[in-house]
Amino acid sequence: MCATCGCSDHARATLTDLASGERRTIGAPEHHHHAHDRHHDHDHHHHAQDHAHAHARQHGATVALEQAILAKNNLLAERNRAWLEGRGIVALNLMSSPGAGKTTLLERTLRGLGGRPPVAVIEGDQATTLDALRIQATGCPVVQVNTGTGCHLDAGMIAGALGQLAPPASSVVLIENVGNLVCPALFDLGERAKIVILSVAEGDDKPLKYPHMFRSADLMILNKIDLLPHVDFDTTRCLADARRINPALECLQLSARTGQGLDAWYDWLRQRVAGDALAERAR
Repeated sequence: MCATCGCSDHARATLTDLASGERRTIGAPEHHHHAHDRHHDHDHHHHAQDHAHAHARQHGATVALEQAILAKNNLLAERNRAWLEGRGIVALNLMSSPGAGKTTLLERTLRGLGGRPPVAVIEGDQATTLDALRIQATGCPVVQVNTGTGCHLDAGMIAGALGQLAPPASSVVLIENVGNLVCPALFDLGERAKIVILSVAEGDDKPLKYPHMFRSADLMILNKIDLLPHVDFDTTRCLADARRINPALECLQLSARTGQGLDAWYDWLRQRVAGDALAERAR
């Protein structure tokens, strides 16, 4: 359950292994009842002040619930992180709004890397296996996580997906999160880095409108730059706004469709893998 937006109060995520066709339920729904539900049938003679007090109690209960859920998620994320680091696996969490080009970038990346390093993919969507089938067509191992009404992946879902994928040591796991610029930023999955992908077709104001997403990211990829002559997008202002929100944010500009700028993305990815390998040998 996402306590911030209430998106998946009774949802169960399902995991599909494209190779075997196996489907299974992962994670368990969080059961809760808002204070508003318990007091819904209030007496019409109650004073407005009583209603305000009830609303305050409800708000406090919701905040406490959100903190508890995030704490549980963070514990699972640390377990994922330890599992990944113990095997020298670099996991990257790709986040964006719908249609920014995450899946196309993954397809180009998988073909461009040519299996060096080896890569596996976790696909996150509310429904269908459409994106996972596209990834499977590249020859890459992939599992699909469908979140139902959920608007993001969480650490428990990733733990189930990793168990199904069983990625080899010294490999990369690319996680395509559910298309959403809000909730995915809140949930640690145990990843090595968070990557936000922004399409120039979305408008240059997104860092200001969704600051937490850009604040939480390690890398911003500005995609679809081949469309710049055809859209009203101020690249300089967008990058400046993003870096004002997050001064440590790295930024790459590319077109997953045409291939422009992809070499810099491949270099960034390989550097993360090499850096983790050096750190592991130093231990």
